[in-house]
Amino acid sequence: MDIKGGAAVITGSATGIGAATALQLAERGCNVVINYTKSEAEAKATQAACEAAGVETLLCQADVSADDDCRRMVDGAFEKWGRIDALVNSAAITKPCPHDDLEGLSGEDFHNIYAVNTIGPYQMCRAVAPMMREAGTGAIVNISADAGIAGRGSSIAYATSKAALNTMTISMARVLAPEIRVNTICPSLVTGRWMRAVLGDEAYEETVARTTESNPLHRVCSPQDVARTALWLIEGADLMTGQLHVMDGGRYLV
Repeated sequence: MDIKGGAAVITGSATGIGAATALQLAERGCNVVINYTKSEAEAKATQAACEAAGVETLLCQADVSADDDCRRMVDGAFEKWGRIDALVNSAAITKPCPHDDLEGLSGEDFHNIYAVNTIGPYQMCRAVAPMMREAGTGAIVNISADAGIAGRGSSIAYATSKAALNTMTISMARVLAPEIRVNTICPSLVTGRWMRAVLGDEAYEETVARTTESNPLHRVCSPQDVARTALWLIEGADLMTGQLHVMDGGRYLV
């Protein structure tokens, strides 16, 4: 897919992986929707960076757990550009809780996390599907986590929400083919604000150092690493759909 001159919706794109993906798409000449829920200042900074790359943007405050917000965001993009070529589902939340603390998560916690991490991507896929099908082509990339494969991560609720997203990717790839490809990226530890907020400053620095040393590639993911993979899945992976792409620096080899 040639993304130049196209349009992409990236949820959760004020910061982190979403922001990095929006900027890389913009640098390839793709118009982008910058989505946020609370981080307005950061979203405007991402918007400015994308516009500096010479593309048009649409700033949209929307909660992906609300179907009306999802449809409003997609409709706004289609009204502005008359097309939607790519969707990147990057919005996510968590509640840090040790996995052995079975009293640390409530049913409400599960519902809240699933609403954003699993139901949100479903609603976004559903919203863009008619437009992509009519155009005859489209690419969807879900940002998951290796937590959804290995059952680890910031909490059991987070891990299971990502496992559900992984399964949904396969189901969506099957039902949306042949016009729309759906793939998922499952990074391990990703540097930046998200992980620092989950772990705290000291634990974050220790974890990054330990993981870097123990990984066979002696690296951990950055948001830019994940964004490059998302860009490839949109532009270059024309014969790939329903795939889970693990980015862990070779962590599973040790």
